[in-house]
Amino acid sequence: MEKLFDITLKNRKILYKILKNTPKEALLEIPPGFRNNIWWNIAHVVVTQQRLVYGRSNLPMRMSNELIDKFKKGTVPDGTATDDEMEEIEGYLFATAEWIQQDYENGIFKNFDPYTTTPGVVLECVEDALAFNVFHEGLHLGVILSLQKALMK
Repeated sequence: MEKLFDITLKNRKILYKILKNTPKEALLEIPPGFRNNIWWNIAHVVVTQQRLVYGRSNLPMRMSNELIDKFKKGTVPDGTATDDEMEEIEGYLFATAEWIQQDYENGIFKNFDPYTTTPGVVLECVEDALAFNVFHEGLHLGVILSLQKALMK
């Protein structure tokens, strides 16, 4: 499990760097051929990790329902983001990764509601959710890199 936590943290560092080094207008822009933006993808991975790990374990998620509802699966960006919202997600990039590792090591994930993901991966326990989350974040990092390339044209 240590390796999954390490990979997640490394990915979050990349996302943080993108968030800090990309102008806000570019973070919010949706290039032709895309249905979301860099900002939505970054916020989405943070929200999804909470939903997959805490939500499927029937534990309280550690962020507001407002953020969860705005960036969960099936949502699309509205083209806006407040500075407060961006700072909140920025803080969650690392905090949520650290909390999950601590909570896992403290054994709080005792129950898990099985779930079949969009790609058809069946998650039967929290360890499955943590492993799938690494895959999910990698997919969205790939989308972000494609968005960056599209914005440079």
